[in-house]
Order: sequence, then C-alpha cells, then structure tokens
Amino acid sequence: MPAIQLIVGLGNPGSEYEPTRHNAGFWFVDDLARRCRQEFHAEPRFHSEVARCQLDGNECRLQKPLTFMNRSGQAVGALMRFFKIPVEQILVVHDELDLEPGTVRLKKGGGHGGHNGLRDLISHLGSKDFYRLRIGIGHPGHRDQVVDYVLKKPSVSDRRLIEDAICDALDVMPGVVEGQIEKAMHTLHTQK
Repeated sequence: MPAIQLIVGLGNPGSEYEPTRHNAGFWFVDDLARRCRQEFHAEPRFHSEVARCQLDGNECRLQKPLTFMNRSGQAVGALMRFFKIPVEQILVVHDELDLEPGTVRLKKGGGHGGHNGLRDLISHLGSKDFYRLRIGIGHPGHRDQVVDYVLKKPSVSDRRLIEDAICDALDVMPGVVEGQIEKAMHTLHTQK
C-alpha cells in the first residue's frame, strides 16, 4: 500500500481561473497526470475530475475538485470516504502566499493559515493531519489585496519560477507516494 493514496490539487474550475495563482494546485496535478500519461475525467459523484497515476509501481489517485476552492472539502471528503482513504494518506497541493515564487515546501498537518480551501478541507475531513505541498506564489504586500492577487495571473517571470518549483516537486513525487517523505522534504527544502 502506498504511503500516499490521493493527491489533491486545489483550484477553481473554468477557463477564466485556469491561469490564476490560486490554481497552482491544479497546475501541479495536471503536470503529474501528463508525466504518468493519464488524463483526468469527470467523476460527478465526487464533484471532481479524477485520474489514476503509477509512480515507480505505486498507484495513487489524482483529484481536482470542481466545487470551487472554498468548498474543496465536499469533493475530497466524498472521494476519501468512498475509497476509505485515511486522512494521513492524502497530499493536498495548494498555492501559498507566505512563500516566494520558485519555492515549494512539503509538510504534514498545520492550520489553514487563512487559505479557504484548506479551511474547508479541515472542516470536512475532521482533521488537519493530511500532507500539504505548498507552492509559493508570493504575497501582494497587504492582506486587503489578497483576493484580487490570487485570482490574477502571475507575471511571466513569476509563472516561470512557479513552474520550476512544480518541476522540482514532481521529481520527488515517486518517493513521496512510496513513503520517503522526510527525504523528499530534505530535497525540496535544501534547493535554492
């Protein structure tokens, strides 16, 4: 049994949101599905698009909730309960204001830090003990500007930095799914 059975990318559905910073989680799972030569398909009972992915012989599910960011927990909770996936075997990938573009961090548990997708997940899953892959998008400088900022496209240079960070994280995913999470953390956290 893989250590991580489900990788959830957080974002908002729809072409108008696709290029926005808040969709960094979707960007990640889309890239992971491409690496696994898999495509997402709609799964209405889970309010999501889902795919299956083989990473060094370990299979895991990928999920993109279609409930909009603030209701992500509804979708993840439905899939998790159906497949009886323990919360500790879920990795949630999301944008992170407190990290600069080009930075990616892996951790287990913690609060929501004002992130509405995480807030809803914690509420629906009844636990904070899932893993998080935090993709840095930078901060606009003032909290009153956050909503506008996350729903806008990053600059070309920031997008390149975010994509580089996503590539770094994709490289450690086989180890993460297998359970070598400390090693993956060390790799990601010691990169430039």
